Amino acid sequence: MSNIKELFGIKYPIIQGGMAWAAEGRLAGAVSKAGGLGIIGAANAPADVVREEIKKVREVTDNPFGVNIMLLSPYAEEVAHVVVEEKVPMVTTGAGNPSKYLAMWKEAGIKVVPVVASVALAQMMEKAGCDAVVAEGMESGGHIGHATTMTLVPQVVDAVNIPVIAAGGIADGRGVAAAFMLGAAGVQMGTRFCASVECICHDNYKERIVKSKDIDSTVTGSSTGHPIRSLRNKMTRDYLKLESEGASFEELEKLTLGSLRAAVIDGDTKTGTVMAGQIAGMIHDVKTCEDIIKDIAKEAKELLGREI
Repeated sequence: MSNIKELFGIKYPIIQGGMAWAAEGRLAGAVSKAGGLGIIGAANAPADVVREEIKKVREVTDNPFGVNIMLLSPYAEEVAHVVVEEKVPMVTTGAGNPSKYLAMWKEAGIKVVPVVASVALAQMMEKAGCDAVVAEGMESGGHIGHATTMTLVPQVVDAVNIPVIAAGGIADGRGVAAAFMLGAAGVQMGTRFCASVECICHDNYKERIVKSKDIDSTVTGSSTGHPIRSLRNKMTRDYLKLESEGASFEELEKLTLGSLRAAVIDGDTKTGTVMAGQIAGMIHDVKTCEDIIKDIAKEAKELLGREI
């Protein structure tokens, strides 16, 4: 098991997920300042917007941080160049294969960490020269695969020689300790950081997470091949009804267009998409990123009998 603290130059092996709309410069800066690794979620944002968020991080801290690039974004090519120009220390990638940018990023000294949902993709990414992978189980919020964290992480650990970061269903020290037992070198958390003081998620969004029970998340989009986990509301009920009736991809898309922004920024938790993992039922408060990280590190240390 390799040391990702050395790989990324961070104090704790805790990475914040690059969540669309929610993971902007202030959140990433707060996580990095607290000793974790903050990530800006580029999502579908144009290059100049991502550049501004990078500046925001650097106003908060000099510590390392990263940018998550969604490779399906129409701006992926531009953002791939921005991270080089801005000398971003690391990138995580989702929704695709980052191979076409790898040579450019490696030449710039950027650490490349794709998010994977299968052993085959993890092996492909290792062969391509990536520095680590995030093995993300289907417990996580947002776009998901089919394997659970408990089954995916150890299989990926056994299949590759690069560090594996566990994601999906982790929100406390017990989850971190479990991830280490499965062979992970660190963890990535999204939902827990959505319910942080520094996150720009609307208070309604944070409240939905804090008030969640264990059964409050659901998966939409399975029929389209793009399953997404979010908290149950009017939108998910309408979507699942349309899906069961065999609605077309276009009809389903129309229902969710702009719905993530509506939830995160405008606080519409009824018809917006409130992306959150199954772990939401374990989150009972909104804390600062520093308190989240310190509390988790302390609990994990007590369980493992060593510093994480």
